[in-house]
Amino acid sequence: MVREWDPRTASPAELASLLDTLNAVLAADLPQDPPWRGTHLREYLSEVMPGERRISWVAQADPAAGGAPGPILGHVHVLLLGDIGVLEVLVHPSVRRTGLGRDLARIAARRVYQEGFQSIGVEVVGGTPAVAFYEALGFSREYVETRSVLDLSGVDWSALAEMATGVGAGYQVQFCPGGPPDDLIEAYARAKAEVRDVDDGELRPSSYDPQRLRDSLATLHRRGMKPYIVLATHDRTGEVAGLTEVVVPAQHPTRADQYDTIVVQEHRGYGIDRAIKARMLLELRSAEPALTEVQTWNAQANEAMLKVNAELGYQPDREWCEYGVDVAELVHRLGG
Repeated sequence: MVREWDPRTASPAELASLLDTLNAVLAADLPQDPPWRGTHLREYLSEVMPGERRISWVAQADPAAGGAPGPILGHVHVLLLGDIGVLEVLVHPSVRRTGLGRDLARIAARRVYQEGFQSIGVEVVGGTPAVAFYEALGFSREYVETRSVLDLSGVDWSALAEMATGVGAGYQVQFCPGGPPDDLIEAYARAKAEVRDVDDGELRPSSYDPQRLRDSLATLHRRGMKPYIVLATHDRTGEVAGLTEVVVPAQHPTRADQYDTIVVQEHRGYGIDRAIKARMLLELRSAEPALTEVQTWNAQANEAMLKVNAELGYQPDREWCEYGVDVAELVHRLGG
């Protein structure tokens, strides 16, 4: 049985069942990734940025003897943002190749079409069954990043401390747990906007204006995701010359997610990128003692950042791809 589902009003038993399916998928497809926890899972699934909407459905097994609800074996949600719908389909490994994933994709695609959107995007992890699944549905690869993972147990902390002090004269590096201070929000947003890369993927949009940045930070907190910022400011102008962002999710607190690392063009060549990333790791060691890994994503053409990551000890893990498809074509193909 497939039905529209609202995580805000879901029962604790439903959330626990969905968590079981999520972890079964991780164990089958990404066995090196840490299992998720139920902490703030409801908020993670329901909280969105202003102007965005998320619509979800679940596939539930038939009731057991005695009428108890069956487990959730599939889940699909679509995030409507800007001019695109971002899709995610989750199917328990025990019921794969039964057509359930295709049914879930059809239901979501039909809703996206009815909402007036013209395209659907999806993040697809390389080396998993999702690649063949989405390609069979007609999705095309549009953007590729490399995910790299740093095992903190292997870090040379003395060498890292030296890297953290390797920024050129004329810059100050500061750690900002929770987000940048309000008096630097506008300068912080300008730094992100100045180096905006038109070739970046669009499924995880960054925040390039002060209000959107404030909204983004507030949304992260509501979803149970703690942001940490390290930024470098230019002594003479007071401008933000570089920044790096890490989020520690309550749902998998042993592995942090590193988001944007940016150095403004005119401030490159002073060791800022390596220094701020090294400083971040040193701060996380104290702020998040349960943390064991940090993962990050970089465009394959970004050789400079890939080199910095290698110096810090990150190991390339797998491709992380964005796929897209025309909604009308997908609905037609799926018979929706």
